[in-house]
Formats: sequence, structure tokens, C-alpha cells
Amino acid sequence: MNRDEKAAIVAELNDSFSRAKFSVVADYCGLTVSDLEKIRRDLRQSSSEIRIAKNTLLRRAVTDTSCESLTEDFTGTTAIVVSYDDPVAPAKVLAKCAETYDKFQLRSAVLEGEKITVDDLVALSKLPAKEVLLGQLLSVMNGVPTAFVRVLSAVPQNLLYGLQAVKDQKEQA
Repeated sequence: MNRDEKAAIVAELNDSFSRAKFSVVADYCGLTVSDLEKIRRDLRQSSSEIRIAKNTLLRRAVTDTSCESLTEDFTGTTAIVVSYDDPVAPAKVLAKCAETYDKFQLRSAVLEGEKITVDDLVALSKLPAKEVLLGQLLSVMNGVPTAFVRVLSAVPQNLLYGLQAVKDQKEQA
């Protein structure tokens, strides 16, 4: 690989890291090509991608990006997973792959510029999907006005009950 090819790869990786909302460093040593292709397909369905490059090129590519804290994890055989949208879907795929393939090991991740541990990544993978969370939020937001209307209607209703009690008391007397 000549110098121009390396510069092109670094520029492309730097662009990916700059746009990424979620990046993960993993070790793929010992995986077969078919296993790696299956992981690549699963990640593509969750609108993310897996890239394999030399560690020196990766170190150059992350400079001046939010993923710069990943530099120390670029050792050995390194695969980078980059997601530009929802971080939960690729986290689910990666956690499942780490359980399925013993040789696929997660090292660290960056979420919105903050470095997170593998345990945090697994916790992120256990979150419900974005659509489910939005549905739950909508039901909570829908419940607040309903409860507010009930509280407001209770005031005149209680006044009415009080007046009815006074009327009944005066009729008995």
C-alpha cells in the first residue's frame, strides 16, 4: 500500500469518526470470514458499519474527532464499528455477537464523545428499541393531561357533594 492509498484510507476513516455518534473497538482475531460477514450484515441492518484497518492508520484517523479517546485501545487485531444514528441497535448486535462468538471481544466504545466501558455497552444493548421508548414516553405524556382534567373536575364535583350534604341536612332538620 503506497502513501496516497494510506492517506485516502485515513481521510475516509476520519470522516467516519467525525460523523459517528457511536463507535466501538473490538477484537476479531480468530473469526472466520463467514462469521465476520454475518456480523457485517447484521450491523448493516442496524444502519452501522464495521471497518478493519491498521492500528497506525486508525490512530491517525481519530485525531481531532470525538473518538480520540479510543487511541489506547488500538492494539492487536482491531475492528471498528461506527454508527451514525441510533446507538442501541448496533449495541444489541455487538452484545449478541460477543456472546455468540467467543473470539469476538469488545474493548471499549465512545457514545456522543464520551468513552464508555464494555459493561456500559452491554447495559445500552438491554435498552428497548427507540420506537418502544417513544411509545412509552407518549403514553406518559398522554396520562398527564388526563390526570390534570380529573383533578380539575374533582373540585366542582366535591363542591356539589358538599352542597348536596348541606341540603340533605337542612331537609332532615
